[in-house]
Amino acid sequence: MQYHLDGFRPGDPDVRPPAAGHRCAGDPLPQTVDVLIAGAGPAGLCLAAQLARVPRIRTLLVEPRPGPMEKGQADGISVRTMEMFQAFGFAEKVMRESVWINETTFWAPGADAALARVARVQDVPEGISEMPHVLINQARVHDMFLDVMRRSPTRLEPDYGVKVADLRIDPAAAEHPVTVTLEHTAPGREGEVTKVRANYVIGCDGARSAVRTAIGGALHGDAAHQAWGVIDLLAVTDFPDWRMKSFVRSQRDGILMVLPREGGHLVRLYVELDRLGEHERAADRGMTAEDIIAKAQRIFRPFTLDVKEVVWWSIYEIGHRLTDKFDDVPEGEVATRAPRVMLAGDACHTHSPKAGQGMNVSMGDTFNLGWKLISVLTGRAEAALLHTYSGERRAAAQGLVEFDHKWARVVGARAEDDAATDGLPRVAREFVANLPFTCGLTIRYEPGPLTGAPTHQHLATGWPIGKRFHSAPVVRLADARPMHLGHCIEADNRFHLFLFAPAGDAGAPGGAVATLCDWLARDAASPLRRHTAPGEDVDAVIDTRAVFQQGFRELEHAAMPALLRPHVGRYGLSDYEKVFCADPKPGRDIFELRGIDRAAGCVVVVRPDQYVGHVLPLSARDELTAYFAAILRERR
Repeated sequence: MQYHLDGFRPGDPDVRPPAAGHRCAGDPLPQTVDVLIAGAGPAGLCLAAQLARVPRIRTLLVEPRPGPMEKGQADGISVRTMEMFQAFGFAEKVMRESVWINETTFWAPGADAALARVARVQDVPEGISEMPHVLINQARVHDMFLDVMRRSPTRLEPDYGVKVADLRIDPAAAEHPVTVTLEHTAPGREGEVTKVRANYVIGCDGARSAVRTAIGGALHGDAAHQAWGVIDLLAVTDFPDWRMKSFVRSQRDGILMVLPREGGHLVRLYVELDRLGEHERAADRGMTAEDIIAKAQRIFRPFTLDVKEVVWWSIYEIGHRLTDKFDDVPEGEVATRAPRVMLAGDACHTHSPKAGQGMNVSMGDTFNLGWKLISVLTGRAEAALLHTYSGERRAAAQGLVEFDHKWARVVGARAEDDAATDGLPRVAREFVANLPFTCGLTIRYEPGPLTGAPTHQHLATGWPIGKRFHSAPVVRLADARPMHLGHCIEADNRFHLFLFAPAGDAGAPGGAVATLCDWLARDAASPLRRHTAPGEDVDAVIDTRAVFQQGFRELEHAAMPALLRPHVGRYGLSDYEKVFCADPKPGRDIFELRGIDRAAGCVVVVRPDQYVGHVLPLSARDELTAYFAAILRERR
């Protein structure tokens, strides 16, 4: 973490100096904003936390609830989301507070029909990520995003007790073309209406999204007609795996899932309840927490379950639905009109909670969208960049809905349909096969403006173009600190160029790394010169770092190319954190772990959302220039 860049800063380094001209919580609603976000759930807060860091962007975040969430709803955090949390700076705090899911166990009737543990598997495969799979109350995730917002220059806070009632778009207007009708929900102000004009509106307002309705969108899909109960409780039990993630299938009473929660005592149960009729809703049955508990007690037999306190509960039905498009632009107008209204999270895709993907994919939506909005609003990119949001994230959501459709039926299968093969029941076999998906690691964006062709993929086989940048250990040259390379990537809207040196290259003049660095820094055709505005630091838009094959004791930081030792900030202080070496410890060599061509080296382009945009040779000047020219405006 770097601070003191523009002068000594005492106190908490996460608290940024405040920017002038931003409204305070409780002030009257503004007449105009750059971005209006509807809904302060995980998708809305993830987006707001990114926008809050940019002083020139005016953001309004509205939420109909009277205040922050305290309990309930989603709880699972995939390893991919933990990697994203690292970019925001609170992954370590989540790891400290949460419960880590290391193993998953499976219970089913044995030969005497009594429950028995029939399988146990490692929950996160070795080497798949440096991050764990954890469970934590969704409200704590909200709190951490809210903390990021409060500590950001804009000091952004949600406006609670306000919802989007309707909106209208004027495609011909250049500024603030979206007029939003906001309705107050706070006691004493119910029904009071305010109008706000916005450049962009993002609907993160759930499955019954008013934003989606206003742009003519609808969710399409099907339902499994099965009621499930979810309950957070404190209980005494003799079930052996009460602190393990567990699937428990009874002989006649269905299945439940045990999910241990943070704090050492709290547990969440997902409990299969009743089949529903073709046109019946779960609410029609009038079921309560007592029904969930009674069903769980039957499934757990002969083990006992003595519930001491119910913290939160809900009854839901499984549905798998997806909207046609994640923005307001009709298909026939894509070439002539940029999006002004976009959807994220449950507003555009819904599914069951059994794979633990809902909150994760929702935050993935707005982590994809955030840097694009910032790039457009700060003049770094044309508005057409926003078309890539719907294209990339709808494909990701389609994959989730299809997966969830199959997985929900595996989980809900009868005991007789869960026969063991190779020592594992079907649900365990499917669980193991699906681990990369449930870890959040299978999303791969198709080739396009942001994702290059795999022509040179052989130079770094461990970083598939279009997939997330899988971090690996390195040692920082200047201070010999062992760390993960991916942890250099912060949620700050910058692209990253990672230069991997060929064998024998020590950064000296005439070598491949120094030659590329010199071109990047000096040549008017280079992406750094073309897309960095006058007065900005050389790494303000594209951050360049290098990794060498030699050990850190074999190289000198002072001998590195000037681009890797840039002078930045108002004092022109030297940045000592751009150069790394391979970790010599067994099993930690980044070149071996990620299949990097040792003889040739390579350039790996990483997007602001931690996805690999391109893999290129160190000599590929034209290809590197063309990649960034398709995304960023010329600003030299």
